[in-house]
Amino acid sequence: MAGIKAWNMMTKRQGPVVTARQAVWVGFAVVVVFSVLICVITMWKLHSESLRFGVGVRRKRGGGEEWVGVGKIAFLFLVRRDLPLDFLWGSFFEGVDAANYSIYIHSQPGFVFGPSTTKSPVFYGRHLSSSIQVGWGESSMIEAERLLLDAALEDPANQRFVLLSDSFLDPKDERYHPRMPPYIPKYKWRKGSQWITLVRKHAEVVVDDEAILPVFQRYCKRRPPVDESLGKQNIKLQKQHNCIPDEHYVQTLLAMRGHEKELERRTVTYTLWNESGTKMERKSWHPVTFSYAAANPGRIKKIKAINHVFYETEYRTEWCRTNSTPVPCFLFARKFSQGAAMRLLSDGLVAHNGGVTVADTQQ
Repeated sequence: MAGIKAWNMMTKRQGPVVTARQAVWVGFAVVVVFSVLICVITMWKLHSESLRFGVGVRRKRGGGEEWVGVGKIAFLFLVRRDLPLDFLWGSFFEGVDAANYSIYIHSQPGFVFGPSTTKSPVFYGRHLSSSIQVGWGESSMIEAERLLLDAALEDPANQRFVLLSDSFLDPKDERYHPRMPPYIPKYKWRKGSQWITLVRKHAEVVVDDEAILPVFQRYCKRRPPVDESLGKQNIKLQKQHNCIPDEHYVQTLLAMRGHEKELERRTVTYTLWNESGTKMERKSWHPVTFSYAAANPGRIKKIKAINHVFYETEYRTEWCRTNSTPVPCFLFARKFSQGAAMRLLSDGLVAHNGGVTVADTQQ
């Protein structure tokens, strides 16, 4: 009897036996809880990253939609150091009432625009004091653009903001990162140019964004450029996911915020892209730089006469109109050498009223 009692006591101490089905359910529950925890941590990290830009809810600014009177155009220059074609832009602004425009320049930190760094007095003191170091094809380009827009928005008279160019769909989705959803749905992904033109309402959306920029910083990164010294290793490097942030950010953001129907899906900057060379070389997507010989009156006349744009990737033609009236498509053109810019200036082909203006030069 004593032996039987001892056995019963040992059985009670061991507790209930866990079945295989119960073990599976417990494991499944642990996996679910762990997955939810990972999602929460990821969202918290993205939110924390967005907070460091200090661009929470819409900030209170002067003017905006309440501005009465003739608004100004804010010209926003994003440059590496100085303005190579400052003499040409100086001619563009010459004779224009200063009350009609503003100038803001983002250059490398510490660079000052003054008599020793620019030929044109119109650029004196126009640099931002809060500039950052910018890398081509990196998210720092977006941050620099936001700094320019933020500075320009401080003046309530500024109603148009010019960085120049277009917005269109990216049907191939080659740069869309599979980890972007649910923050950026694939059907909202857009592609365009860094050089854009915004009204004040849209400029505020860009500056006040706190959700989309962190996603771009995490998942939209440029792949390493082709290095001839690496030989066949380039083939492997070029298979990495590639994304150029400044060609997607503003267009995607405005689509996410429901403003796409308020945009014109065409460019105002003429660019001739180089289609020669090998397949590997064409991946660099650099525009043709016009030389002195190429910057002739005939070419400028042809650019000014263009009234439609054909987008090969979308198989569509965009006719340029204002209130149903056909108009020239391009207000600006790129890219020109300094020699070409000198010819444009000497031939009187640069104008601030009804003409085509050089946008930038070879750098």
